Amino acid sequence: MRILFVSQMWPGPDDPDHGAFLVPLVDALRRRGHELDLAVLTSRGGGRAKYLKLFREAHAVARRTKPDVVYAHYLVPTGLIADLASRAPLVVTAHGRDVRNVGTVRGVKTATEAVVRRAHTVIAVSHYLRRELEARVPSALGKVKVVDCGVDLERFRGGDQAEARAALGWDGDGPAYLCVGSLDERKNVVRLAEAFSQLEGARLAFVGDGPLRAALEARPSVTLAGRVPHEEVRRWIQAADVVCQPSLVEPFGQALLEAMASERSVLATVVGGPPEFVIPAAGVLVDPQDVAAIADGLRRAAELPSPNRAARSAAAAHDVNFQAARIEEILEQAARGRRA
Repeated sequence: MRILFVSQMWPGPDDPDHGAFLVPLVDALRRRGHELDLAVLTSRGGGRAKYLKLFREAHAVARRTKPDVVYAHYLVPTGLIADLASRAPLVVTAHGRDVRNVGTVRGVKTATEAVVRRAHTVIAVSHYLRRELEARVPSALGKVKVVDCGVDLERFRGGDQAEARAALGWDGDGPAYLCVGSLDERKNVVRLAEAFSQLEGARLAFVGDGPLRAALEARPSVTLAGRVPHEEVRRWIQAADVVCQPSLVEPFGQALLEAMASERSVLATVVGGPPEFVIPAAGVLVDPQDVAAIADGLRRAAELPSPNRAARSAAAAHDVNFQAARIEEILEQAARGRRA
């Protein structure tokens, strides 16, 4: 197939972590013999004007390549942009924020209903997100399939922990905890730091940036690494004993899956997608509102094996190559619908 891939998130020079988890999926679809032409935004900045730029790019690529199907990431605005840019059948993946915006941001519900109506198929990255979307947009019922973006098992795998720690300058005694993601309220980073402060002889690193950075600065045994390229994220995961994501809500939990593939135990929220793939042997699920529960979860997660082979085995069910095959089937069904 000739696939027009449209996304408002893709790694760029200024934001190397922006949508980096989509790159292995595109690579996997290409390995399966499909031609993917990209229309993407590579920066978080740019305001609303960047979406006009994305539309123009998508429209130009569609006119030049005449795709069999358009595959978009994020319902609104990207799904809407993708639909307007091409007359090819539309498949769109919902990731979380786009669903949360329905009913909370003016105009988004109407736009989302239009995208759902126009799409051949809507993909949700978890059953939790599918239920949320169907509750907010009833017309999505029967039109949503659940397929996460998968994990590259060749890229994310167990590595030499001591070597990774030395390369990062993150040596020390006791359990090493890592949080990967934006430093914002939803990721619950302040409660995580407060829970960590109840532990002794441990260290915690945050990889990412955001508005709550100042609330995390100057805390004992806490490292703020900032945003790093996806390749360096892998090294941080290898250096850790436990990867933490006790978010207030986590529609899926890509960093957790990458950690599990890397044979690392995890601490995850009970709210959202993580309970669908974090088995007891791989990690601990906690109430994200309860600091004491998070602290207890940190202790229990550190007691799990390291490296954690069970975590790797659970992550293998989400191999990006397997997920690409499932998405391929959905895209082919959409393309056949047009040809019919």
